[in-house]
Amino acid sequence: MEQHDHHKGPRARGGVPTGDQNEAARLNRNYADLLQELRVTQAGVQILFAFLLTLPFQARFGEITEFERIVYVVTLLAAMLAAATVIAPVAYHRMLFRQGRKPQLVRSAHRLASAGLVFLAIAMVGAVLLVTDVVLGVGWSAGVSIAAGACFVVMWLVLPWRRRGDE
Repeated sequence: MEQHDHHKGPRARGGVPTGDQNEAARLNRNYADLLQELRVTQAGVQILFAFLLTLPFQARFGEITEFERIVYVVTLLAAMLAAATVIAPVAYHRMLFRQGRKPQLVRSAHRLASAGLVFLAIAMVGAVLLVTDVVLGVGWSAGVSIAAGACFVVMWLVLPWRRRGDE
């Protein structure tokens, strides 16, 4: 026989939450965790994007090479895509709010956040490439940028992947 607590939803005998309530609580926790991660990520994305937006207005920007110009545009677009995908879960939430679509919201937010991290890594490596090319030249900048890219792959993919099964 099922009891009902108007504030907490249906409960089975003994006050244990039903399966639907457990799933709803899990989805709420997942979404809250994801939003906290996005808050941290969003600050970095916005700072990088703002930095990139100011570069063309610097005196030396007119002196950059064609290669540096291409790296700049690709990096700027990657930062823009990172900002769009990291902020998109907020728009999703606004559009789906109180429609009982939390599973779709959590899935979509997870995918958008993952895409945002990929675009952020591309933008960060692009920024490293651009700056090191100007400061050190093309030879050193390639090595430093490859090392930066490897750092992101190890820290953001390899290490978390290896820990997935740990308890």
